[in-house]
Amino acid sequence: MGNGDYASYSSGMNVESVHRVAIPPPQPFFESLKYSMKETLFPDDPLRKFKNQPALKKFVLALQHFLPILEWGPKYTLGFFKSDLIAGITIASLAIPQGISYAKLANLPPILGLYSSFIPPLIYAMMGSSRDLAVGTVAVGSLLMASMLSREASPTENPTLYLHLAFTATFFAGLLQLSLGLFRLGFIVDFLSHAAIVGFMGGAATVVCLQQLKSILGLEKFTHKADIVSVMNSVFSQTHEWRWESAVLGCCFIFFLLVTRYFSKRQPRFFWVSAMAPLTSVILGSILVYLTHAEKHGVEVIGNLKKGLNPPSASDLVFVSPYLGTAIKTGLITGIIALAEGIAVGRSFAMFKNYHIDGNKEMIAIGTMNIFGSLTSCYLTTGPFSRSAVNYNAGCKTAASNIVMSIAVMLTLLFLTPLFHYTPLVVLSAIIVSAMLGLIDYQAAIHLWKIDKFDFLVCFSAYIGVVFGSVEIGLVLAVAISVLRVLLFVARPRTFVLGNIPNSSAYRNVEHYPNAHHVPGILILEIDAPIYFANASYLRERITRWIDEEEEKIKGAGSTSLQYVIVDMTAVANIDTSGISMLEEFKKTVDRKGLQLVLVNPGSEVTKKLNKSKFLDEIGHKWVYVTVEEAVGVCSSFMLHTQKANPKDESEGLNSV
Repeated sequence: MGNGDYASYSSGMNVESVHRVAIPPPQPFFESLKYSMKETLFPDDPLRKFKNQPALKKFVLALQHFLPILEWGPKYTLGFFKSDLIAGITIASLAIPQGISYAKLANLPPILGLYSSFIPPLIYAMMGSSRDLAVGTVAVGSLLMASMLSREASPTENPTLYLHLAFTATFFAGLLQLSLGLFRLGFIVDFLSHAAIVGFMGGAATVVCLQQLKSILGLEKFTHKADIVSVMNSVFSQTHEWRWESAVLGCCFIFFLLVTRYFSKRQPRFFWVSAMAPLTSVILGSILVYLTHAEKHGVEVIGNLKKGLNPPSASDLVFVSPYLGTAIKTGLITGIIALAEGIAVGRSFAMFKNYHIDGNKEMIAIGTMNIFGSLTSCYLTTGPFSRSAVNYNAGCKTAASNIVMSIAVMLTLLFLTPLFHYTPLVVLSAIIVSAMLGLIDYQAAIHLWKIDKFDFLVCFSAYIGVVFGSVEIGLVLAVAISVLRVLLFVARPRTFVLGNIPNSSAYRNVEHYPNAHHVPGILILEIDAPIYFANASYLRERITRWIDEEEEKIKGAGSTSLQYVIVDMTAVANIDTSGISMLEEFKKTVDRKGLQLVLVNPGSEVTKKLNKSKFLDEIGHKWVYVTVEEAVGVCSSFMLHTQKANPKDESEGLNSV
């Protein structure tokens, strides 16, 4: 629509036919509060299915909500069982060596890794909503726990206290996770952005790999710090202590595990090759050590593993100072990380199979299994990606695959633990290294760099913080920068100058559409965010600058003087009292310049507040329109049909219409 088109549009416009912005009907305070709370805490409306149901049906639905096994269990078929049986046995072959490895990573007795793969999966199978999540211990959680608890109690000098603190931290992690699910506060986890998680996981994986140099090189003394400088200093200050037998064995098994993973990725139907590789490594390593007596030549072995099922540990929880604070802090941090990983993994595989998982149900399930786990000699568990990927590729149909895995681990605990006596620690380190290399997602980092440099900064900061500082520093950096970005979005919202797309009635950002025409005598602005106390001053200054720049441009070009400022408020979802004060001050500024302020399409909540504050009366209801097109049409009409310079006088003409 060119300049001539404005004239033809305006000459044919009937001002009485212009649509006015309606004032929403008043709503009682408690009704409004109820609606806001519902949208905040219950966006998925979980109580919808309970409506108009008899009491017995409501009771059954409530049980199914907290115990999903009661929903899918009656529909379970033999075909499902066959698939879950294969998947369960497959993930058990991975869970057993991984569990032992990650327990060592957490500086805990290796048997705890098996305990943690027995009780928690049973609870998740009953309460979890994901069909693909395979429950167990994770490397990052194990590393975090080791890093934080070691400051309070030494795992070598005071192993009993350290063990009890691990149980207590797991208890508080479960309590946090359960509370977040029950009170539907899962959005807190969303402050860990995807970029932050990529960087944090990559950094933690790097640190974990570096720490495995102790077992791979056969070192007896090693730093308790996790940063790369301390680890490298510890490694290269003991070059005379390196044992070539252990190093060769470790490198061979790492190569074997990486080759099997590569083969399975290239040939997905042979997924079981990489899944069975860790257990195969344990068996081969144990046989090799047994036959060559390598334990007498510097190759450390696991030693005796106690037979039997999980002993109770409720009496081992530590609720006294000065240890309680450390247990709570460790539990909260590890709980959030475990929750973020478990839910992210569950949602990923749910998307592949086109079904929905309830995030709050997952929090309740993960929290419950960690609480029960802490009472039965287990430490922190969640849904690790590697194990869940094997479960998915093995063709699992329901969470029953976790039950199969649990039974397999139970049989191992009862009858097979003596077989792990000669398992070399270097094989466990090789298993950890091969698993961790998959967590260093450099392709995701490259993708972040291409798409969003700020997200890449978040990712890179988290990685550097973990690798050169500590796991906690990396986590704090990642969250702090992510929150800073949210604050920047709120405090510095985008504003745009709009122009008319030729041969249309659409108005768009002139930077996005360079061919969009400016309307003579009219400046059209769009605010792209709610107006709050945090951004009110910025918006006033930025909009005033837009006006000054437009007036300077018009003065230099000798065009029609600026007479109207149209503010498109379509994207302004809400406004507070500071925002209203800003609009009142801005109107005074516009008045002093001899311009007319025009508002377009304020939302219902914004309109309601502007009406209650009398701002609409102050500006005049006649200067509030539903669309930019109508606002421009009316303003252009008055500019074409009057010779008056001040739009304040033109408003009298509008009153007489």
